[in-house]
Amino acid sequence: MPVKVSVVIPVYNPGKYIDPCIDSLLRQTLPAGEFEVLFVNDGSTDDTRERLEKLAGEHPHFRVITIPNSGWPGKPRNIGVDEAKGEYVQFVDQDDYLASGALQRLYDMGHRNGSDIVIGKVASNFRGVPHGVFKKNREKCTLHDAPLYDSLTPHKMFRTEFLRENGIAYPEGKRRLEDQLYMMQAYFPAKVVSILGNYTCYYYSRRDDGQNAGSAKIVPSGYYGNLREVLDVVVDNTEPGEFRDMLLRRFYRVEMLGRLSEPAVLKYAPEYLDEMCDAVQGLATDFMDDGVHDGLGPVLRLRSTLLRNNDRQGLVRISRFAASVKAAARLEGFAWRPDGRIDLTISGRLVHGEDQKPLTLLRRDGRYFLHPDITEGLLPDGELLDVTDDMAGFSAELSLRNRETAVEWSCPASFTARVEELGDDVCEVVLHGSGQIGSEAVKGRGRVSRGFWDIWVPLRGLGLVRKARLGADRAPEVDAACLPASLGSPARAVIPYFTDPHGNITLDVARRAKKLAEYLEGRPLQRSPGGSELRLDLFTTDGTGTSPTTLVLSPADGAGGSSHQLRTTLRPTDGRAHLTVPDRAPDVPAGTWKLAVRLDGDKNPAFHLCDVTVAKNGRITLPASLPAIDAGIMLGITSRRRKAKLRRALRAVGGPIVRRLPAKSRKRARRLAARFTG
Repeated sequence: MPVKVSVVIPVYNPGKYIDPCIDSLLRQTLPAGEFEVLFVNDGSTDDTRERLEKLAGEHPHFRVITIPNSGWPGKPRNIGVDEAKGEYVQFVDQDDYLASGALQRLYDMGHRNGSDIVIGKVASNFRGVPHGVFKKNREKCTLHDAPLYDSLTPHKMFRTEFLRENGIAYPEGKRRLEDQLYMMQAYFPAKVVSILGNYTCYYYSRRDDGQNAGSAKIVPSGYYGNLREVLDVVVDNTEPGEFRDMLLRRFYRVEMLGRLSEPAVLKYAPEYLDEMCDAVQGLATDFMDDGVHDGLGPVLRLRSTLLRNNDRQGLVRISRFAASVKAAARLEGFAWRPDGRIDLTISGRLVHGEDQKPLTLLRRDGRYFLHPDITEGLLPDGELLDVTDDMAGFSAELSLRNRETAVEWSCPASFTARVEELGDDVCEVVLHGSGQIGSEAVKGRGRVSRGFWDIWVPLRGLGLVRKARLGADRAPEVDAACLPASLGSPARAVIPYFTDPHGNITLDVARRAKKLAEYLEGRPLQRSPGGSELRLDLFTTDGTGTSPTTLVLSPADGAGGSSHQLRTTLRPTDGRAHLTVPDRAPDVPAGTWKLAVRLDGDKNPAFHLCDVTVAKNGRITLPASLPAIDAGIMLGITSRRRKAKLRRALRAVGGPIVRRLPAKSRKRARRLAARFTG
């Protein structure tokens, strides 16, 4: 069978940190006969070679190649590509791991599109992730129509012949930014790049010994000498103009000005700051002209100006200010939707300083300027930083992030930026908007995994990007609206709660830690008029599956004695969970009993519902003091149930007859039935 994918993993003394990587490769849904794993052992000095060779002996699709120590991943990756038998090559680092369906999904996307490169969504609990790259699936794109330059790590799938035909290889030996050089050399000749954005394929994991690749302190002269090679690739493959400026601006913003920004620059010793500035200024002079400079956001433009003016202390001062800038978001509204998603209403702004003052602008003659209190001492006396043309850059987004795995999903949201007056020609920009979050499957994405999901609001403005957790600042009515829910099929608990002590909102999906009983305590309980049906303040949808559960009858006087269990079903009804209490409880002695329901499994306490009376014949009577379900709601419920019962009867009795009718008659019969059953 042809090998579809060769997974290439440079290995050097990984110890325990390679275990998740190996486990993930053994769990791949791509059949073992359709991919190979090449561990390129870079002269490890521990027991790595013996361990990997034993593993290869147990799994024929694993291979171990041992080479003398080269000291860096470049040579092992090149050897892996040379040895690869697969149609595609997937690079993985020894301390990272893949999702179980990663190789299958990436290969399928690449194969159907003839892709040269396939980029899978990544997650990280310690390094930045370019979430904008993964907002949607892209079957076919290039460097010209997608922000590929924001994803410059090599942990992607490459068509093997594409790498070989174009001579794309790693520089060998110890160096920095070799990944960026490799990726830019690959992106330019790539005719088709595909992005799998709706499935998290690759996980970067923080090592508890702090030895992740790239964690070492940089030597400015070497680092920026290596960056020069990357910039040369950009210049050699582009013509002067907007496209080249856009690509160069990415490196100026991230690798150059980013190293002279908070928080790093605030920790530099004076001599190290001088080394950094000397190295960056040389590249800026050679590559970053006015076209690159003018396209930066205002704060970055100010940094660039300070760099050009060789004002090194100015760079420290603006970084000290920018470090104090935070995003502030207020949760104005929360409402469950009939489809199981949550509508959120939000306002957001940028604030700064210990007292979280609004980030203010000054308006003069119809133009907007960064407030002079911010730029004082950074610009010549009387000069202001004009930000009028940057006002359209204020924006906000909404995302859901798993606290444990760091998987993040962008959520649909729409925000409008408004200039709000603060007096004396001083104003601020406030973003008002709404969005939806959801735990259940949506188009292009399955259900979110079990765990804690935090809600974040990233804000952009004036060239700054800040993220705020949502919920600590909220409208008073929000708490009551945050109903616990039972969603999906099979049904699972989704519990919105506010963290302690910060008060931010989080979704606990599938009872990661929170229990339904705790969050239903004190919420309304209603009963059907004259019936034995209880309506819990537990949100559900029509698509939520029914859940078998257990009712518990225990002595009301608390004096001990046996409890009794009754089987029943929790079912979605008109936006809430309804519980049917059996008419009778056989073998239960007459008297008053406490009625509870097990919502959180048999190992957790049952949720107390009410006290009930059991007659001598076992008949259960709910207390008349319970409030009745609203008559309008009950009318709708009764009508829908009557129609459902009629539909079942018609299918049982008339179905066999209708199926024997001619096609036209069948259609007429079904239309007639629909008139009566809705």
